[in-house]
Amino acid sequence: MSVPEFRLIVEKIRPFTNYIYLHVLGEPLLHPQLDELLRIAESTGLNINITTNGGLLKQKKEILLKHSIRQINISLHDAEENIDAENWEKYLDSTFDFASQAAEKTYICLRLWNTSNETSARFNRLCLEKIASSFSLSPEILKGNTNGNGIKLGNHIFLQRAPRFEWPDENRHQTQTLKTCYALRDHIAILADGQVVPCCLDADANMKLGNIFTDQLTDILETNKAKEIKRGFEQRKVIEPLCATCGFSVSAPDKSYE
Repeated sequence: MSVPEFRLIVEKIRPFTNYIYLHVLGEPLLHPQLDELLRIAESTGLNINITTNGGLLKQKKEILLKHSIRQINISLHDAEENIDAENWEKYLDSTFDFASQAAEKTYICLRLWNTSNETSARFNRLCLEKIASSFSLSPEILKGNTNGNGIKLGNHIFLQRAPRFEWPDENRHQTQTLKTCYALRDHIAILADGQVVPCCLDADANMKLGNIFTDQLTDILETNKAKEIKRGFEQRKVIEPLCATCGFSVSAPDKSYE
């Protein structure tokens, strides 16, 4: 997404929301104009939230610390799959160092969303040991799944532990027909090409509702498809086949802090 496109999106969504989340499956810190995007969102008074795997926090620290960012979610579990085991400690030390610096004005959520994976035991054990050491806490109080905002590690720093949920997949057997969701209730997602979709898990635009570059958001939200999906979740009914394959529901970990 180019800077002019991002600026246009911010102008179009600003009447509808006070919050913007920079993530839809991708890694936001990879954007070459990250500094400018943050400046644009900040200048409009939007509360900025970022979800990252943490791999570029050290490299982008100067940019992140100079802007007013409401919350940064760091998916620690991503490191297990994408970083060699001999570099895990280095990654965690760098992440916790950043968290301590950024927490002065930003909420930091450390996410360990893989407690249902037996293969993650070694990585999780190391994470909890390093967290306990870094934040002077007992390892025992860090164990188990967490609800809501999670376990407070320090001022503005929290740990969320949860099982790994299943991402929606149109090729998976549809098993969930009765549930509710945040989609279209309190958020939508806008992809890099401007496609508007009901939620942040629809990265492939399987449920596209319109395009923010050519349509007004009011019109997009008033389409029959958008209203049917929203009404369905209000009645605990799954309307779209893709939603029936998704492991997320309102009982999943909270997304942010108030």
